[in-house]
Amino acid sequence: MNTTTMPTSRYAIADRQGFRIRAALARRESLLALLLLAAFIANSFLLPNFLDLDNLADGTFNFSEKALIALPMVLLIICREIDISVSGILALASVAMGWANANGAPPEALLPIAIATGTLCGCLNGVLVTRYGLPSIVVTIGTVSVFRGLSSVVLGDQAYTGYPQVMADWGQGYFFDSIPREFVILLAFAALFAVMLHATSWGRRIYAIGNNPVAARFSGIAVDRYRLVLFMLTGAMAGLAGYLLTGRIGSTRPNIAMGWELEIITMVILGGVSIAGGAGTIAGVMLAVFTLGTVTYGLSLANVPGIYMTIVIGILLLATIALPRLLSGRKK
Repeated sequence: MNTTTMPTSRYAIADRQGFRIRAALARRESLLALLLLAAFIANSFLLPNFLDLDNLADGTFNFSEKALIALPMVLLIICREIDISVSGILALASVAMGWANANGAPPEALLPIAIATGTLCGCLNGVLVTRYGLPSIVVTIGTVSVFRGLSSVVLGDQAYTGYPQVMADWGQGYFFDSIPREFVILLAFAALFAVMLHATSWGRRIYAIGNNPVAARFSGIAVDRYRLVLFMLTGAMAGLAGYLLTGRIGSTRPNIAMGWELEIITMVILGGVSIAGGAGTIAGVMLAVFTLGTVTYGLSLANVPGIYMTIVIGILLLATIALPRLLSGRKK
């Protein structure tokens, strides 16, 4: 008796993998969310005033301006570029506002002056990188000294003060007497950058440039134009941050925002943006911002000296970089 056999497929389709804790923890965003939760719980138990709503609101002033600059830095690093000059741009924008204010400029002109100054500085960086093919890290290490030096030459050992009340309202003010205006501005820009990067063709082109600039150029993407625009956008956001910071502290001094560039880049790298380009999310960077803000706020309430805060932040950066690789079992 003949028996027939059913033909079998040449290919086997594997069942869908279930949820695995190890794989979930290997994601940078998951690890940062756990760190944020752990820091929040630990500070709540150890510091009696940590959960005071007024203190929590005031704590956002410590990172809002830096995070505003970190947002465009995300796009720039995804494109395999970097801007070390952001603190110098901020200082020069603040000096430009101070000079204009001292010479009778109306209050409503100071914000456009700050943003225009930042945009021009970013344009200079972008032209040197895109037109002359210079490495962005070398260019911006040079220009940060130029921008900071120009600020010091204009100011000398003096300081600009006497800014209009509207700057203090935005730099120090609150919405509904409880939510800092700077923090609301940060959240609005974070949402805007998230949509721009993750939900538009413009954002997909940025990822394409970061993954393979040569292939992106052959596919018709104007790679140099995108890079130039991102340098200008980073400068403009540094100018906006300079406006808010100057309004918050009420003066312009030569050492304003000194060393901020390293803290901003730490936020971006801690948030999972690959320094090699082509990978990263706005959500990850915002989680890193909130984690660093929670840790530094708790340490400041505990009166921990600043040098120890730097050590803790360095350990956090190393841990969040190393743990995902260890959990996923990969070596690089």
